[in-house]
Amino acid sequence: MPFRKTVFIREVIRSDASGKPCEPITRVAVLAVVSNPYTGQHGADLSELFDLGGTLGETLLAEAVAQLPGDPISYGKAAIVGVAGEMEHGAAMIHPKLGKPMRAAVGGGNALIPSNAKVAALGAQIDLPLGHKDEAWSFAHFDTMTVGMADAPRPDEIVLVMGVSDGPRVHPRVGDGPITD
Repeated sequence: MPFRKTVFIREVIRSDASGKPCEPITRVAVLAVVSNPYTGQHGADLSELFDLGGTLGETLLAEAVAQLPGDPISYGKAAIVGVAGEMEHGAAMIHPKLGKPMRAAVGGGNALIPSNAKVAALGAQIDLPLGHKDEAWSFAHFDTMTVGMADAPRPDEIVLVMGVSDGPRVHPRVGDGPITD
């Protein structure tokens, strides 16, 4: 598999910004830096990236889940494409085949997996969206983890990002669903 490196980021939240304690919430992101086979070209058939995304999901997300002290309840995915690529290259990694192994790793996943993709320069960060794996309207689990690494993506690389969490946002207070009146 053509990946240069992987980075795991494990974050444990114990209080909100004002210092009010909460039950610990653990979020884990795994970032994989891969070569972009479509660098500098349009590429009508992006199936090589479909397969690569699926394989990385099978290979890496179980390791991220294993770093959670509790059961995975939220998940998300993202991609940062180096500047010699295009956003569609990131979409090809995160959409067609990544969902199935992610759902398998979290033991379910009835809800859409929140996602984000962008083209950016070396050292860029991305907001990895997180959402409840089974309840699409669980506002308490709409969350974001900002991640990146200093030496990626190079112009000819893609950083695939997957994340999991064992809890909601800290002290959620926005209700359980849309206000309809």
